[in-house]
Amino acid sequence: MPPSRKAFVVAAVLVVVVFGGVALIVGAMTGSDHPASAIGARIPGGAVSAALCNSQRLAVDGGVYTVQNNEWGSGAAECVAVGAPGGFTVTRSAIANSASGAPGGYPSIYRGCHWSACTPRSGLPVPVSRLLSPGTVTTTWATAQPGTGAYDVAYDIWFNRAPGTSGQPDGAELMIWLNHNGPVRPFGSKVSTAVIGGRSYDVWFGKQAWNTISYSMVRGTTSVRDLDIGRFAADALRRGYIGKSWYLIDVEAGFELWQGGAGLATDSFAVNVPGGRSASIAAGSTAARPPPSTAPAAASASCTVTYSVAHTWPGGLQAQAVLTNTSTSPVNGWTLTWSFAGDQRITDLWNGDFTQSGERVSVTNAPYDATIAPSASVTIGFTGTSTGSDPPPAAFQFNGTNCP
Repeated sequence: MPPSRKAFVVAAVLVVVVFGGVALIVGAMTGSDHPASAIGARIPGGAVSAALCNSQRLAVDGGVYTVQNNEWGSGAAECVAVGAPGGFTVTRSAIANSASGAPGGYPSIYRGCHWSACTPRSGLPVPVSRLLSPGTVTTTWATAQPGTGAYDVAYDIWFNRAPGTSGQPDGAELMIWLNHNGPVRPFGSKVSTAVIGGRSYDVWFGKQAWNTISYSMVRGTTSVRDLDIGRFAADALRRGYIGKSWYLIDVEAGFELWQGGAGLATDSFAVNVPGGRSASIAAGSTAARPPPSTAPAAASASCTVTYSVAHTWPGGLQAQAVLTNTSTSPVNGWTLTWSFAGDQRITDLWNGDFTQSGERVSVTNAPYDATIAPSASVTIGFTGTSTGSDPPPAAFQFNGTNCP
């Protein structure tokens, strides 16, 4: 997160456009640094999708949560698509910051008070002293993570010395990195390792106008369930980084973007707080995905496909196929097909829209990756079932052309 933030004035324009039968909430905004006064709007009835760019935000799931695009460290194009009732996908990111510096944005979903923009009836703030009781505040989050770009997948959890604040919290920022891609690292310096809830974390600390404590999973993951925030607060308290009299005021989950990041998605998210409104998981497994595009007729192409398995667990896996256009012309619209060697089934897929019939899988492009320039690549990632000894897929075809 940024080493400093400044107050600023925002001018916003909100336009509702009907496109293809879907209402899009589109806005324009000027300003800099942190979006303390960004747009807020509601999705009525869960039937409307929204496009957020620059530093817009949107109340979702009946106001229980807010999705924010939150581009604060870059002027490059960055947009997210919000699905009913609240999941979101990064549909565009031209952010190209140095991986050794600060990120350019943090598209995220939150519950609590973010720079005075508060979700109603959240149950927050919660005193740290109460947070230390096991299971007081828990969170669930499931994500989709492409294999390209430089980013982290991280909670951003804020503590203030008083129950409320009209701006920057003055206590601590506690980040929990579930995963990262590219040569990025938390703010500050690594000070220790810790085992919390059965997982190993590298512990980082840095001093800004507030304390920044980051817990980076040694072995990354795409999802957590019923993660107990109090366990991390207890560890930070023991190290002297937060105070027992301070207050938890905000729980955010999203993606810090240094370079690219299109395809990152929050499929489900929940924060459970005592005394707060009952909060179910905010999105279904594909609610945040933009509607699939119709791929044009097959174009002549040459290609390579590199298949790899990122993670495995009993009965399942996360894998990816990196499709590269090796022709001298761009491809506008594509379909990638392959065959599994066994009875594997895809349960979720990102950076495309898929169908599966038996062993045969067909993936068409998403709206944001329809064009593949010469020598450029698209990463199609998926989770699915696995026996633990499945051979790699065979017979990859790109617009009807065999891919070695």
